Amino acid sequence: MSDSPVFEGSDGRFVASELARGPWDPSAQHGGAPAALIVRAFEGLPAADGLSLARVTYEFVRPAPVGPVSVQADVVRPGKRVQLLEASMLADGVEVVRARGLRVHRAQAEAELPAGSDGDGAGPPAGPEAGRPAELNAPFRPMFALDSVEIRFVTGSWGQGPCAAWFRLCRPLVSGETPSALQHLAAAGDFGNGISAALSWDEYLFINPDLTLYIEREPVGEWICLSSETRIAADGIGIAESVLFDVHGRVGRATQALLVAPR
Repeated sequence: MSDSPVFEGSDGRFVASELARGPWDPSAQHGGAPAALIVRAFEGLPAADGLSLARVTYEFVRPAPVGPVSVQADVVRPGKRVQLLEASMLADGVEVVRARGLRVHRAQAEAELPAGSDGDGAGPPAGPEAGRPAELNAPFRPMFALDSVEIRFVTGSWGQGPCAAWFRLCRPLVSGETPSALQHLAAAGDFGNGISAALSWDEYLFINPDLTLYIEREPVGEWICLSSETRIAADGIGIAESVLFDVHGRVGRATQALLVAPR
């Protein structure tokens, strides 16, 4: 892992480097960067024994800038079985990302539970060692997608419809720290609309103003796979859906609503 971090700082105050940049604007972050930083803030909040993060919903209220930002997080509804968390990323005192997290007590059942399918009728994808490096004509460098995250495709290819690809942070999210498995998952979860794009990058915008992560179990290790598909309804809304895996199997799902418009 390279030493240069995506964010410099600590104690809620950070500076987003160019390694956080997204594909649409060189002065704005990719959604995966604040998503991972907010999960880091949620991980730092007190939790009752046996609780796990089950859902995180992000609203990207405004473009999160490359530069100084702050993150605030709180437990807004404490509990032994269920906790509700809230967090915000701010720039110059203005909220740019809003998030809500849900912690629930891990499942307890004496009877053996039936195993769920690994995906929507499909088995688990091949592992990251079977993948090929992502190929992308980047609008600028450095950027989050190629310089902070390693990407390996196992089915399909970038921007050519349904596909599956493995992701991991290849740099520290925050200076001096090793990213947690949940931070790897949050960083990866925002890529579904990009890798499975149903429209030309040159002709259309398909920006997600939100992201929801459902986490069936805590992931293990660095690698997170997205098996992704984008659907755009005529005169309707675009939706990107991704089934999430670690190297041991399915861990959850990510969904994104899309703003679709000609450039």
